[in-house]
Amino acid sequence: MCSEVTQQLELLGLQDIQKPPPHRTWAMAHLEQDGGNSTNPRASTDSQTHLLTPSGPSPPWAPSSSSRRLDTDADADIDIDFDTDTDTDMATHMTTEEGQGQDSEATPYSADEARRTLARIDARIMPLLFATSMFNFTDKAILSSAAVFGLREDNALTGAQQYAWVSSVFYVGFLVASYPAARLAARLPVARLLGTDALLWGAVVALTATCHGFGGLLASRLLLGAAEAAVSPCLVLVTATWYTRDEIPARTGVWFAGNSAGGIFSSLLAYGIGHAAAGPKPEPGPGPGPNGGGAWRWMFAVLGVLTVALGGVLLRLLPNSISDAGFLTPRERRWARDRVVVAGLGSTELKKGKGKEGRWRWEQTRECLADPKTWILCALALLCQIPNGGTQSFANIVVTSFGFSPLQSALVNIPYSLLCIVAVAGSGWVAGRFRSMNCILVALVVVPPIVGSALISHRSAMPRSVSLVGYFLLATGPSALPLLLSLVQSNFRGVTKKMTMTALLFVAYCAGNIAGPQLFVDDEAPTYDTAFRGILVCYSLVVGLSLALRAYLGAVNLRRQRAEGVEGSAGASGAVGGGNVIDVPPGCSAGEVVGDLRLRPEDYEDVTDWHAFGFRYRL
Repeated sequence: MCSEVTQQLELLGLQDIQKPPPHRTWAMAHLEQDGGNSTNPRASTDSQTHLLTPSGPSPPWAPSSSSRRLDTDADADIDIDFDTDTDTDMATHMTTEEGQGQDSEATPYSADEARRTLARIDARIMPLLFATSMFNFTDKAILSSAAVFGLREDNALTGAQQYAWVSSVFYVGFLVASYPAARLAARLPVARLLGTDALLWGAVVALTATCHGFGGLLASRLLLGAAEAAVSPCLVLVTATWYTRDEIPARTGVWFAGNSAGGIFSSLLAYGIGHAAAGPKPEPGPGPGPNGGGAWRWMFAVLGVLTVALGGVLLRLLPNSISDAGFLTPRERRWARDRVVVAGLGSTELKKGKGKEGRWRWEQTRECLADPKTWILCALALLCQIPNGGTQSFANIVVTSFGFSPLQSALVNIPYSLLCIVAVAGSGWVAGRFRSMNCILVALVVVPPIVGSALISHRSAMPRSVSLVGYFLLATGPSALPLLLSLVQSNFRGVTKKMTMTALLFVAYCAGNIAGPQLFVDDEAPTYDTAFRGILVCYSLVVGLSLALRAYLGAVNLRRQRAEGVEGSAGASGAVGGGNVIDVPPGCSAGEVVGDLRLRPEDYEDVTDWHAFGFRYRL
């Protein structure tokens, strides 16, 4: 049950609402105390103004007109003046939709309607994001399965280092394209970009089957990395477009679990094609043989065709924005848009302002670079991905070193992927349910990999079963990245700031994945002691840094609370509807708020977290 914390509606100045819902917390911007009793700020003669800053004065590059100011004077609830074009198009669009039916503000949105509409949104959006994430992972991770089914022999790769570079060069292309891809995600219709990108990367995957040497593999993997760079920014933007701050972690966990489902799919595909291709031919080559020679080509060809088909589905079914969602009625579209303004990260609608470059704003880029939490998150992503980059590329090679055959190694990775799904989806649900658990979860999910890497690094003195347990313990490590993505989506307001942070996060992601395979040194095969000691060190640092990030975000929340005079909310977008900071307790429907508030055009402005009154960070 939702907690019943309310205040008198007249303190909020909401003239259109007769009574407050019993389950919602309404935080007044500022209450004057007189003899220990709260007084109506509208009766006060002393107007008080609070200017939001991250901690202290506004950044030097932020124009004074880019701040929210709250007045508790009777004649001025809130004064918002942005140095940007007003959202006239948005307001006009809203008015047009309201006039298309009888379901405008006169009819509040009920809780049942909210649940039904959210279920419709989930049914359309989440399967598409899940499938995209699955093929995005499968198309780059199939290299590990292909490595034990003839890819190294057919392309005359000598030693582990050439193979390591074939793996790492993917992330070089990804790194180079990350920032341009993030800018494209902010400036172009997101569904068209994602669908077109799937067509391109699917074609590259299919063409990888035609490679016959080290140079060809390097080129195809480099192009694949560049082609896939836009996927993650698009997934992040779509999630922030449709869901509230409390819903984002769980939804991110669901679509990121597609990575692990992709691991299962690639293992089954490798087993099926490898089993079918196995034959009596003794020498490696384009035909079938004991090492599955030729089987790896079918793996890439099949995945490439399926990914191209996915691109067509995305172009057909994924809407570019809430306003373009044909599967919703005008009333449902208004509700979906307004609820993310109230309890999400604000509107992400693509608007063509006068003289603007779509919705890219350089002042938000500079703010992101000056934000300390940006660099803490980047360091965490780097440390999480160094272990992931190595274990992902060398997974099947490591498993075969335990004494399993190539076919068996494909099957062993299925329970590993299942453990990943449970860890990713489960930690995402907990992070969405408890607003102060995200950083703690990052620390907790890397503890099993610390133990697992310690076991594997000493496997020469242990039986194979213990080494295999250690390998399975590594499975929770990948769930740290979606938790970091959830922090980015929930704690960074402003489209440009969010996309800049996403690009930086994936630059760190690429750097980690480039460095990770290099820890697997040729001379240490098949035990790779240095690699697993490095994994232990990286994950140990993640524990300390994630707890430091939590302490920093908590301190910023406390400073802002003192400066603004309100508690604020980590489940809302900030002050809306004339200065009201609204908190929806976890487990309650944020959609019900929409029926009780009359939003204003300025509530749809693209404002960053630094300038959103009452905005608090999730911990």
